[in-house]
Amino acid sequence: MTEPLVTESTGLTPEQRLGATEPALITAGIVTIHDLETLQACVAYENQHRQRVPVLRRLAQRASELREE
Repeated sequence: MTEPLVTESTGLTPEQRLGATEPALITAGIVTIHDLETLQACVAYENQHRQRVPVLRRLAQRASELREE
């Protein structure tokens, strides 16, 4: 069995960040992404599992914010 991809210092997997059904929890998972590697892992997770357009849009917005920093 493979270990889930854990990125960044928070130690959260993309599933832990995006697996909730509650929009506020998903938003919290996204705003606490602080690097593009983690963000890319979350986009890959979302594309592979749920493909929710609003979540992908929010991830794209967060990517823009990170690039501006």
